[in-house]
Amino acid sequence: MTAAALRALLAADRVTHLPGVYDAPTAALAVRAGHRAAHLSGAACAALDLGLPDLGYVHGTHLAARASRLVPALAGAPLLADADTGYGDALQAVWTARAYTAAGVSGLHLEDQVQPKRCGHLAGKELVAPGTAARKVRAVAAEGGGIVVVARTDAYTVTGLDDAVDRAARYAAAGADAVFLEGVTDPGELARAHAALPGVPLVVNRSEAGSTTDWPGDDELAALGVRLVLHPVAPLLAALDAAARAYAAIAAGGSAETVSRLPWADFTGLVGQDEALELDARYA
Repeated sequence: MTAAALRALLAADRVTHLPGVYDAPTAALAVRAGHRAAHLSGAACAALDLGLPDLGYVHGTHLAARASRLVPALAGAPLLADADTGYGDALQAVWTARAYTAAGVSGLHLEDQVQPKRCGHLAGKELVAPGTAARKVRAVAAEGGGIVVVARTDAYTVTGLDDAVDRAARYAAAGADAVFLEGVTDPGELARAHAALPGVPLVVNRSEAGSTTDWPGDDELAALGVRLVLHPVAPLLAALDAAARAYAAIAAGGSAETVSRLPWADFTGLVGQDEALELDARYA
């Protein structure tokens, strides 16, 4: 069960990096690179499914459908997926958790913004009462089919670190497997959170939408209680940059030969062409 594998990563004494994946080939590439887990971003789904920003347009159905297509390519590596606010109250959050579980998702992160939510790095966020968010966490932990629950709070940039830590403590008491203090990456502040939340695994977000400089190393993060570091859109941005260069080269010179590309044989290997042809030959 991949939820058990994700819980084992949370219980380890080291940091695990979860790169963003968004389709079967990127999932296969993550596994090939040696990653032990991966992340599915709501922002990536909004962009790829709808061509829209991360402003509450997508629903759990979008993420569950995309997850169901990429999970097989993860070859057993657990997938942690964005679940925004659960897309409603406790009842809807439980439905979301069950849909994710059915799609093969191992864990979700559930946040305490009002619905519709805003991207964590944007101004204008509003929070629900901590009791309301804790009730959702409790419901999903009890009724979500065993999925890992990462409780995310966006309080840090709205009401400050103390409120974020207080909320995280309530969510952990409600049954969250880990807590995610969005925006908290400073070692001193992580140390305060770790001291106030003994034994609770921390999750941090290394997104290009936030600061990408002066990050602590993995050993320091592990000592501060961090167990998962998310990289939600780094591979997507890299892929789009490469695609932009290929399009520009074709427009300028009629060929993409000057642009670095994955070899065709690697591409067909990622999508299992040799295995499919072998099966076809066996039963032709």
